[in-house]
Order: sequence, then C-alpha cells, then structure tokens
Amino acid sequence: MIVRIFDKLTFAVALIIALQVPQLTDHYQQHLAGLYQATKWQVDGYKATAQMHAFPSVKAMIDRHLRNSEPSVKTDAQQKLLTLDLFADLEGGMTIFKQGNFFEKLIYMFTPTRFDILKNTIDNFKLGIPLTFTGIAFGLVFGFLLNQLIMLPFTIYSVKKRASKVNTIEKPAQ
Repeated sequence: MIVRIFDKLTFAVALIIALQVPQLTDHYQQHLAGLYQATKWQVDGYKATAQMHAFPSVKAMIDRHLRNSEPSVKTDAQQKLLTLDLFADLEGGMTIFKQGNFFEKLIYMFTPTRFDILKNTIDNFKLGIPLTFTGIAFGLVFGFLLNQLIMLPFTIYSVKKRASKVNTIEKPAQ
C-alpha cells in the first residue's frame, strides 16, 4: 500500500518535472532570440564600419586590426572575432529552433558549451504547463519513464519477493 502511494506520488512529481522541459525550451528560444538580435546589431555595426572604411569584408577589417601594433586594437579585434563566432552559433541555433524538432532543440540547449545561456534562462524561468501537443506528449512519456526508473528498485524487490514465496509454496517441506 505504501509503495503504491509512493508510486503515484513519484509519477506526479515526475510528470510535473517533465512538463517543465517544453516550457524551458520555449523560454530558452525567447532568450536565444534576444541574444541573437543583440549580437546581430553588433555584427551589423561591424559591417557598416568595414564598408565605411572601404574594407571588402568584416573579416578583412578584423585581420588588419589584428596586425596593428596597438595592443588595444588587437584586443578589440579578438573580441570582434569572438562575437562573429557567437553570432554564427546563434544563427545555427535560431535555425534549429525555427525548423528543428523538439529533440534537436533539446540537444542544442543541453550542449555543454551553451550551459551559460541555459543557466541564464533557468535563472528567469517560471513554472508552467505547456500548451502544445508535443509539450504535453513529451511530459507524459518522459514522466512515465522517469517514474518507472525511480520505481525500478521497488519493482525488482517485489518480483523477487513474490518469486521466493512461489518457490517456498512449490517446494514441499521435508
């Protein structure tokens, strides 16, 4: 009886946790979009500066700045390269979140190199219930699987206990 109550309680908790994953994905997409727009604004500024000074591309301007003897200009160029790399990654992420399936989004989100974005998203995360079929279906399936995983030791114990009872009944006492 206690195991059944514990089983129902763990399923409820697992379901609530599992339903938060689609919500987190939506929040992450919003955070990613904001970061993408801010970074795009910076990159567009780099492009405008490169065109203003007759560089064929932003990369050509940055390469020239990297060869400059002034340390602050070199450091600024290195920061611009990092921003361009971030922007390329964010563009890929925006494509995944616009066209990819739910599991591609999860893989993108939980990639270790992006944990800082995930942490920022979690810091501003509010619990909720997903309103999409995919979100609810994922929550139910993942909640059920998580419940089964948590309850596995109890299930194994009860199967072994029943098997030992059956064995003692089948074996006549000598």
